[in-house]
Amino acid sequence: MERIWAPWRVQYIKGEHPKGCIFCVKSKENRDGENLILFRDTLNFVIMNLYPYNPGHLMIVPNRHLAKLKDLTPEELNEHSALVSRAVEILREATGTDNFNVGMNLGRVAGAGIDDHIHTHIVPRWNGDNNFMPVIAETRVISESMKDIYKRLRAKF
Repeated sequence: MERIWAPWRVQYIKGEHPKGCIFCVKSKENRDGENLILFRDTLNFVIMNLYPYNPGHLMIVPNRHLAKLKDLTPEELNEHSALVSRAVEILREATGTDNFNVGMNLGRVAGAGIDDHIHTHIVPRWNGDNNFMPVIAETRVISESMKDIYKRLRAKF
């Protein structure tokens, strides 16, 4: 059996979490730059992951607090899907990669760190982006600052 280690995630797991849903809290604040919200559509928004697996790791999040995919209205689901597609193209243009992991972790057992507000992850991937640093040194190499990535992506939305 192979194992995938992600020791940098412990910062999120053990860190302090605000009361209430982080997505609901951040989406209601008027601080998009500080909260890394890149774009707001009518029913969903795009936010950068504060603990990214790779530079440019984004999440598409419905405005409504929902835990189950079946609870999205057809309008919410259509807009959500369109934003996933748009975000992939923006990341492709901004980062130069043609490779992505796109998906949802539905429930805590499935790996959802936030399991009570559904969201879709978009992770840009590059050949060789997995290396020894996270396992040996418990260090994740992110080649660009979050603020720089935010500015570059925000301009494209």
